[in-house]
Amino acid sequence: MGSILKAQKANASKAARAVDRKGKRKADDMMAFDDSDSEFEEKQELEAVSATKRRKNKQRVLLLSSRGVTHRMRHLMNDLEVLLPHVKKDSKLDSKSQLHLLPELADLHNCNNTLYFEARRHEDLYLWAAKMPNGPSIKMHVQNVHTMDELKMTGNCLKGSRGLLSFDKSFDDTEWGKLTKELFTHIFGIPPTARKAKPFVDHVLTFSIVDEKIWFRNFQIIEKDPLSPNGPPQMTLVEIGPRFVLTPIRIFEGAFGGATVYSNPEFITPAAIRTAIRKEQGKKYNIRKDAEQASSVRKEKRRRAEDELAVSKVFA
Repeated sequence: MGSILKAQKANASKAARAVDRKGKRKADDMMAFDDSDSEFEEKQELEAVSATKRRKNKQRVLLLSSRGVTHRMRHLMNDLEVLLPHVKKDSKLDSKSQLHLLPELADLHNCNNTLYFEARRHEDLYLWAAKMPNGPSIKMHVQNVHTMDELKMTGNCLKGSRGLLSFDKSFDDTEWGKLTKELFTHIFGIPPTARKAKPFVDHVLTFSIVDEKIWFRNFQIIEKDPLSPNGPPQMTLVEIGPRFVLTPIRIFEGAFGGATVYSNPEFITPAAIRTAIRKEQGKKYNIRKDAEQASSVRKEKRRRAEDELAVSKVFA
């Protein structure tokens, strides 16, 4: 009996050890499975973060103008619409004093940037570049406008292609230049996910600061010389158009209003320039009239008094 009890105890101890080992193995397997799940979740989170980073550039621009634009201004807007495939064009804004409606229009068109051309007196053109809905916004005076049809340059690019942005190093020298560069990057930088954009890069948009003015040019990128297509590649630039010059007037904190962040002290309005020109022309007229009056006064002084023995008096 004693040997039988000893054998049963030994078998029971072996069974208990086997159960412990199986339980430990299962726990270890569960821990390993949990670790693999956590690693898989981390990978999914990283992929989601990278995907969100890739889809970050979702810029859309609302393009519209005020009443009173001329044909040259309208052609410039059409050229910008062709260059920027992520632009949504809207009808003309009726009132020039109700600029607070523009953020609502941009929201209705699902746009986060706005280019607004404001025409004054059918000859002065101002450009508003604003970030929606909270700003900032820049008001600029547009000068020396030359459209694509007017220039007739030999350069050409694919419609809807994405263009490179080239900024002069002078933008980094001033605070208003840095802000303008960032805003122009959002507006003129074509996102790869734009609906009308094509996956080609064949032109470059250049922004340069000369005499406190921003000069805009558009060039085609040619990798080979057309005269020798079989020769070595040579990178050249050929201007396409349009071209214009922007004079920054004022930078506002909000969208089309708010506190003034920067004001250009050297800017003179075109109306003041025309008034000064008219005054100069008026000065010439006044000088000529004063000279005529002085001449008549001198003639009166030189005239002799009438003689008492004159024929007209003696034989009157």
